[in-house]
Amino acid sequence: MVITDKDTPSAIRHAMIDWYDDHRRMLPWRSNPYDKPNPYHVWMSEVMLQQTTVGAVKSYFEKFITLWPTVFDLAAATQDDVMREWAGLGYYSRARNLHKCAQVLVKEHNGVFPRDKKSLLSLPGIGEYTASAILSIAFDVPTTVIDGNVDRVVSRLYAIRTPLPKSKPLIREYADTLFIGQNTDRPSCFAQSMMDLGATICIPKTPRCTLCPIQKFCHAYETGNASQFPFKEKKKILPEKHAFVFLNVDNGRIEMERRADKGMLGGMMGFPTSEWVSVDDDLPNIKYDKAVSVRHVFTHFALTLYPIMQTTQSECIIDLKDVDNIGLPTLFKKVWKLMKHKIDVIE
Repeated sequence: MVITDKDTPSAIRHAMIDWYDDHRRMLPWRSNPYDKPNPYHVWMSEVMLQQTTVGAVKSYFEKFITLWPTVFDLAAATQDDVMREWAGLGYYSRARNLHKCAQVLVKEHNGVFPRDKKSLLSLPGIGEYTASAILSIAFDVPTTVIDGNVDRVVSRLYAIRTPLPKSKPLIREYADTLFIGQNTDRPSCFAQSMMDLGATICIPKTPRCTLCPIQKFCHAYETGNASQFPFKEKKKILPEKHAFVFLNVDNGRIEMERRADKGMLGGMMGFPTSEWVSVDDDLPNIKYDKAVSVRHVFTHFALTLYPIMQTTQSECIIDLKDVDNIGLPTLFKKVWKLMKHKIDVIE
């Protein structure tokens, strides 16, 4: 890798931090540039933002901070309460690990976040990215922090033509010169400036290059077609699965179950289902209407559920009026929205 005068990391950092001071996003978990960040807020927001958009996270973050203002409050909450309030945000193992991590922090660290990566990585739910983000943003430690936005900014800045994800090692090599190279003043603000640039200016399809504070350093801009970067490998077609979902009603109540902690939608409440199998495999021999279904896309596959409504008796019964408030994950919210108006027909 060759860094030319044009690519001077210190000049890029200076331009980015100047831009951030004037154009940073106002986010509920973010401190002002010269104020000390709250590590609890940084950690919680970073966990919530994994695989999720800022727009979706804002209301959840504000709700969690209102309910549990400190890590001690979160640690004292029940897992059921945390999972219920997380419902709809997806990737539910994050919620379980958020709660476990709070308890470990209180029990083993007196509620104080460690300031070294090894200790952070030992905590539940904290991986390489989240540990780096906490060190950089919360504690102002020069640390390379690479999310999807930073991947895109660095790929364009250096016109990296190797497609993602194969280009990640090269992206990190370039990013290291920016994040932990020379003149690493204000690491917290620089990391957030790179994220903000990718989210607001260096956007995926139509980058706003005329507004970019580092346009003069950008090799992709020189090509005249910055939007083609980063190159990506073609997406694989998602496998399709299907299953029955059972709405078992009895005298104003409906059967629900808590899903096992391990597996999809782990620890969440939901309606019973048959096994989720490939669409190439037959469902159990039950009469159903193929035209009435709910399709939901997960990260690695898509699932279609066919509702089966019937009267039955069961141990885990919830009042129909409580279903909307129980904290269903999005998949089962879709089922309930589709089918709840039909409940009166079979009661």
